[in-house]
Amino acid sequence: MLQIGDEVYFSAVFLLVLFGTRSAIGASAVTASIYVFIVMFRFPQVPADQASQVLRPTGLASAGVPVVAHRAGGHDAPENTIAAIREASRNGATGVELDLGFTADGEAVLMHDETVDRTTNGTGAVGALRLAELRTLDATGKHRLGEKFKGERVPTLQEAVEECINHQLTIFFDVKDQPDKMRQADPGVVTALTHRPWSLSRYGDGTPRSLSAWTNYWLGVLDVLLDWAHHHLLWNLCGVSAILMQKDFISLDYVQYWAERGVEVVGWTINTAVDKQYYQDVLKISYITDSLREDCEPHY
Repeated sequence: MLQIGDEVYFSAVFLLVLFGTRSAIGASAVTASIYVFIVMFRFPQVPADQASQVLRPTGLASAGVPVVAHRAGGHDAPENTIAAIREASRNGATGVELDLGFTADGEAVLMHDETVDRTTNGTGAVGALRLAELRTLDATGKHRLGEKFKGERVPTLQEAVEECINHQLTIFFDVKDQPDKMRQADPGVVTALTHRPWSLSRYGDGTPRSLSAWTNYWLGVLDVLLDWAHHHLLWNLCGVSAILMQKDFISLDYVQYWAERGVEVVGWTINTAVDKQYYQDVLKISYITDSLREDCEPHY
């Protein structure tokens, strides 16, 4: 069904096609086809009370704002490890964001990168290593607190979930392989879209991805289309309960825009005390952080 404000965009599609074809019948047919496609193939949103158990868990600390440790708090402990999950709980997180990768023998493990090079003392692609081989690696890698956590291993999905349950932490999973099938596997799972405007044409720090002005121009056009799709099509088609937005693009108006559509906004990555206070006192929405103990460099 149409959501608040969507009639404006279907009208825009109609006018755009009408302008291009000069055919009212053709424009009506195209617009109607898009609408029927969305209605027939979209996933319904998870009921609000069910989604709130993940996005707004009870028993929160001050200000009632959920705080999610990014990669289980990769600044405070080696990312995506059991040690990091324990540190996140100890430091007051209400949840953790974890990255899922898959080994050569199909085992789900916590790993952000496609290779183990950055976060362990080994080398090679995660998908080329069997679980037994992955287990021999030290997951502290080049972490600044590597000596404190030396010997930490890459955990399996099951181990991580059990640890989170023990600490009553909600889990935000970033699935690296076939994330589009999550709702197909379980229509009741709470899902979200992650978005950073201009991500195709620019890196997180604003640096152009290409030295070619012409290439950056077309990537910018694609960025505009992708941003429109996130805000007016994909969220509805996927039936998401939240959108994880890069912090520089969040405002009170933006939070209200999504609230009218029954979608929570979660900010990332909030790494300074000033920003955290703003989220707690003004925006009053969940945020993801690399550290629950101190300020640290922004993460893109």
